[in-house]
Amino acid sequence: MKTKHKNIPIFIPHLGCPNDCAFCNQRRISGRTLFDPETVEAEIETALATLPPDGRADIAFFGGSFTGIDRDLMLRLLSLAEGYVGAGRVEGIRLSTRPDYIDKEILTLLGRYTVRTIELGIQSFDERVLAACRRGHTALQAETACRLVKEAGFQLIGQMMTGLPDATGESERMTAERICALGADGARIYPTVVLRGTELHAMLSDGRYHPLSEEEAVARATDVLAVFLGHDVPVLRIGLQSSEGMTKEHAVAGYHPAMGELVKGELYYRRLCELLSNHPQTRGSRPCFAIPRGELSCVIGQKGENRRRLCERFNLSGIRLVETDAVAAFTVRWLQRDSMPSV
Repeated sequence: MKTKHKNIPIFIPHLGCPNDCAFCNQRRISGRTLFDPETVEAEIETALATLPPDGRADIAFFGGSFTGIDRDLMLRLLSLAEGYVGAGRVEGIRLSTRPDYIDKEILTLLGRYTVRTIELGIQSFDERVLAACRRGHTALQAETACRLVKEAGFQLIGQMMTGLPDATGESERMTAERICALGADGARIYPTVVLRGTELHAMLSDGRYHPLSEEEAVARATDVLAVFLGHDVPVLRIGLQSSEGMTKEHAVAGYHPAMGELVKGELYYRRLCELLSNHPQTRGSRPCFAIPRGELSCVIGQKGENRRRLCERFNLSGIRLVETDAVAAFTVRWLQRDSMPSV
């Protein structure tokens, strides 16, 4: 069995960020209001204590713009993490930052440590969207940063958002396509959440911003997920992680604690619809499909919604699903045998 990889997240909320983007409240997202470097070692030790004997881990500096924080603090944190790498207790270091805080000098510095992965908060390659969000950098700067990261030999993870001001489904798919074309090794998709106290909250209040409905948000994120999968770029996360500091009471609009599950379920629904559309003779029957092991709840959908929609749309008496290791993630396969168990 494949050993599970874990990130040990060290959140440095808003440290290093040169401005407040319209959508951003990193203190709320991370559940932190202050950062105390004296607690980092204890956080790492606590996380390592829960790691299984065969587990693998990276120390991950998330939350702010790591390469923009005070240089002495950055080097101190990197040196601390490097000590764990040297001791064989973790495999490497990863970090997240802004595209405009990446250049050859900083990449050379990072190359002196066991930094393996750099996550760039691209959000969008549409200039109109970047301006509307007061992102503070251009699409060209984001593209240049991606190229520099790859040329320096680091793994690149592209973070993007859907449902931002002035964004369209077309601009979001373009952003995903561009992230793939620039050689990303992975991606994260964040449907926009309107957090209290942000500029986006004010824009919502005075009518300058209209959030997507839950159905629209799921559909748009699913479109983007399909782009990444079509280019064999793995998606590491969909939606903000539920935490002590990120709950519905802190979100004005757009937050769902199981957004990732909803999006994955929608993609499976589309894949099943595609198969059933090519087999009209199944009407009135109960067809059987092979699905990836562990994905049953996603395929069925929350409260069985996918099963209900499929039966209604294609006039089925039911569907049968068989979990197997022989089917890749986000893939469904038609099974003709009638003896498969039903769900």
